[in-house]
Amino acid sequence: MSIYGVSGGRTASRTPGASRASRTGPDARRRRRATALLAAGALLPLPVLAGCSDSSSTPTATAVPKDVAVTGRGRVEDGGTVRWAIDAVPATLNTFQSDADGASDRIAGAVLPSLFTLDDHGKPARNENYLAAADVTEREPKQIVTYRLNREATWSDGRKLGTADFVAQWKALSGKDRAYWTARNAGYDRIEKIEQGNGPQEVRVTFAKPYTDWRSLFTPLYPKAVMGSPDAFNDGARKTLEATAGPFELKSKAKGTVTLVRNPDWWGDKAKLDKLVFAAVPRGKRAEALAKGRLDIAEIDRPVVEQIDGTSKPKGDGQQIPKSERGAAGAEDRDHGARHEPADRNAHQNENNAGNADNKADGEDEERTEKRAEDRREEGARQAGQVRAAAIRGYTVRRSLEPAYTQLALNGSTGPLADERVRRAIARTIDRQAIAKAVLQPLGLPAQTLGSHVMMAGQQGYRDNSSALGSRDTAAAQALLTSAGWREGRGGLAGHQGSEKGDTGEKGAGNANKPADVRTLQKDGKPLTLRFVLPTGPGTEPLRTAGSRISTMLEKIGIRTEITKVADESYFKDHIASGDYDLALWSWPASAYPATDARPIFAKPQPAPDGSLIVEQNYTRVGTDHIDQLFDQAVTELDAAASRALVRRADARIWAAAGSVPLYQRPQLIAVKSKLVNVGAFGFATPRYEDIGFKK
Repeated sequence: MSIYGVSGGRTASRTPGASRASRTGPDARRRRRATALLAAGALLPLPVLAGCSDSSSTPTATAVPKDVAVTGRGRVEDGGTVRWAIDAVPATLNTFQSDADGASDRIAGAVLPSLFTLDDHGKPARNENYLAAADVTEREPKQIVTYRLNREATWSDGRKLGTADFVAQWKALSGKDRAYWTARNAGYDRIEKIEQGNGPQEVRVTFAKPYTDWRSLFTPLYPKAVMGSPDAFNDGARKTLEATAGPFELKSKAKGTVTLVRNPDWWGDKAKLDKLVFAAVPRGKRAEALAKGRLDIAEIDRPVVEQIDGTSKPKGDGQQIPKSERGAAGAEDRDHGARHEPADRNAHQNENNAGNADNKADGEDEERTEKRAEDRREEGARQAGQVRAAAIRGYTVRRSLEPAYTQLALNGSTGPLADERVRRAIARTIDRQAIAKAVLQPLGLPAQTLGSHVMMAGQQGYRDNSSALGSRDTAAAQALLTSAGWREGRGGLAGHQGSEKGDTGEKGAGNANKPADVRTLQKDGKPLTLRFVLPTGPGTEPLRTAGSRISTMLEKIGIRTEITKVADESYFKDHIASGDYDLALWSWPASAYPATDARPIFAKPQPAPDGSLIVEQNYTRVGTDHIDQLFDQAVTELDAAASRALVRRADARIWAAAGSVPLYQRPQLIAVKSKLVNVGAFGFATPRYEDIGFKK
């Protein structure tokens, strides 16, 4: 699983079975191929937690459906090219490498076998294009899964999909051969052997340990030419693929684009499009690219949504001013004019008359000429803005919620937040509903909070477990802080506005009008001050909005925050992964396989022999043995309902530990050409690339 990038669609989506480790120490290469740590030992008894009953899995929050113009294939034109915006051309086409990103996954979904796809609720379903059947055929003495492959499923080099491909992928991803630079191996490390069944299209996979998420494996499935050797795995699949087997095939990977073309040998429903081009367009340049018709599909942010919806007004340069800002902007302009108006108009006029009588006529001519030129420039800019606004409104905004959530992370490794009481106090102070409303409501999405770290609203098994922490209660929060030794003091500037820093570390002066004597909490003569790290750059505005509100909320109970704004490119590497923060905001993608994929995020950090700390993906450094044991039991439980119940119990424990606070499910905003169908805001659902096209 990969962390979501800090900017709006800059994501590396979580792929099933992910397990990526991070350590606070040397050896970067080992970080790329570190394996998951599985806690040993029996499950310890757990006290009952409020809100974690397993009697029902009925969602308690409204699921937002996908927003796609679903159209029957008979009403879709044959042919055409679609240009789909991505943040950058992917560094690799191998999704099992550490530098794979969302574009890597998108391309793989169109050209490689996905044995199981996801429906709108994140439930896996067998992909009939590749599988005639796939079932657990034996449970004792060992779990055996038997795959029956579609007899027509063929690689582009003419070879049928078969056992050799499964064996090569298993051996590459099992973690046993360190020559393979793998980013994840969870699930593959539980396989004991793979062998051919009854005939070349039958594959039998025997597990050394039971594995509930076996459907997560072999998606995508790579040909043995990619997985068969470390050189091919590490380097060969970075720029090209030896063979593909999807509705599209790879034509080229260039500097700014990856081009896919219809696979003429595809045995399933023929792809409607001739060509699918993934174009690298930074988020800050997407509005211009959309207005010029250079894109057909693009993930966008709120300002572009407003342009497409027509809820913003063109400036002279063709940019847009949201309606909410127009009154303030106009008042500011009027005030600016008043401040610069001469105090004595008559004296000023007399002075001009005396000094410029001889040049008056010439000056007036120059002024008239300049005025006409300025008028022409303004008219040209106005017309350009109108043309751009009209052009960008040739798109439709498809909006839903991503299978991902934004959280407040509390670094529990050092400082005040090492005390669970302080973390719980902060978590119980935050008004999550107000933050969700500020981010989601202006986008026309339900302003609802998320009650789980491991499942999304509408996903099978979802339950709001936040009651394990307790509801918002500032009095209870203050009592927790008092019990931790933090008591009210006086002096110093409290709050984020008076202690804000930029990338250079220079303090701002946003709190100049506040009194110097402000209530704050102190312990041993030191104020309770937390470093709040936030990203800058396109798409990060929602995080900064949430961060500002959180700082204000904490200020009211006497907790100071020092906000440091960090460039996107260094935000995660230099601060989150290294633990250089107290509070931070980022997003995690959800998974259809939470027993596997959620564990590395919440695993208890473990000391390594070299003295470093293995945190896997638990960048808050908050974990417990109980949480690890619940996940370990869930991943071995072959009864799906029982496995989900264990995951929910683990989630309740995660809430109680207060290492992270889910705030809201991330908005998914996709600009789509109005005639383009079967594509948009998919939510959890796997796209059917062969159905995407232009409506007749």
